[in-house]
Amino acid sequence: MSQGFDPRKHVAVNPERVSHTSSTDYPGHFADEDHSWNPAKFKKRLAVRIERLSNRSIEFDLVGVDASIANAFRRILLAEVPTVCIERVYVHNNTSIIVDEVLAHRLGLIPLNVDPRFMDYPGGQPTDRDTIVFKLCTKCERRRNAPRDAKDPAQLYINHEVLSSQLEWVPQGEQATVMSANPPAPSNPNIVLAKLRPGQEIEMELHAVKGLGKDHAKFSPVATASYRLLPKIILKKEIPPHLAEKFQNCFTKGVIKVDPRTKRVGVDESQARRETMSREVYRHPEFEGCVQLARVRNHFLFNIESEGFYPPERLLPEAIQVMRSKIRTIREAAQSLLQDVSVVEDVEMDER
Repeated sequence: MSQGFDPRKHVAVNPERVSHTSSTDYPGHFADEDHSWNPAKFKKRLAVRIERLSNRSIEFDLVGVDASIANAFRRILLAEVPTVCIERVYVHNNTSIIVDEVLAHRLGLIPLNVDPRFMDYPGGQPTDRDTIVFKLCTKCERRRNAPRDAKDPAQLYINHEVLSSQLEWVPQGEQATVMSANPPAPSNPNIVLAKLRPGQEIEMELHAVKGLGKDHAKFSPVATASYRLLPKIILKKEIPPHLAEKFQNCFTKGVIKVDPRTKRVGVDESQARRETMSREVYRHPEFEGCVQLARVRNHFLFNIESEGFYPPERLLPEAIQVMRSKIRTIREAAQSLLQDVSVVEDVEMDER
């Protein structure tokens, strides 16, 4: 049998609602018990395990923290890890069917492969420290040697599509030296920006700057950043052998294991993360009182899809750096406040 439900560790998933969702005022602390801060204990409980990693996405487990910390990382990933995107578009000529404003918006959403550490936030007059310049010049022409029966635009025309790969970096100041190892360019060269026909052309100058997702979504370094709690299936009593297969079919394939000889039912804890928590088992009266669905309160399954410069494995460390800088700011403000209070008290004592 599975370990029983513990409201301190689990969130209950009931037939009609979810219960035991609230944490305590001070997460991990309970009345009349000693839960004083112990770095050694926290380090022992904390774990980060990578489950899947690809070029553009990562799935990892974050174990041993409160939901407020996990959610802070998620929000920082979405809104406060800096990136570089096109901010200003200077249109010299645009005879395509896409109006200037729409095309400028599409250009701003192109993820750029630019390390934001090399750049400052914009302020005042643009410089080579805070602005990267691109040029986009393309003109559609009819292909002279195209087959007469051709219908494919790629065979009929030259430059019939405007692609992100056509953005040309124009180095400013010392950028050619500083960024020579990794020249600024779109991270995906095959983004279609517009379609042209013979006689239509586009000529633009684009200025990219450093920014944050909380200012505009185009600066967000991730396509998505989400988490869910680890599913927990708690068997409260034995499942009758003749109902074993029906019980197994109420869950995601591989989560419930049935002994082929004895028909004894068990939970494969290594596959529990695959469970969708559909609550199908609650629909069958014969299983009433047999099982409790829950989620582990401090076990978070993160899924992050990266866009732009950052490889997916770098995103969480970047979010941790942002959080540490926030904590540093709060600590400095608190210390300054304490110093101000002590100065006021000294003045009051002198006046007396």
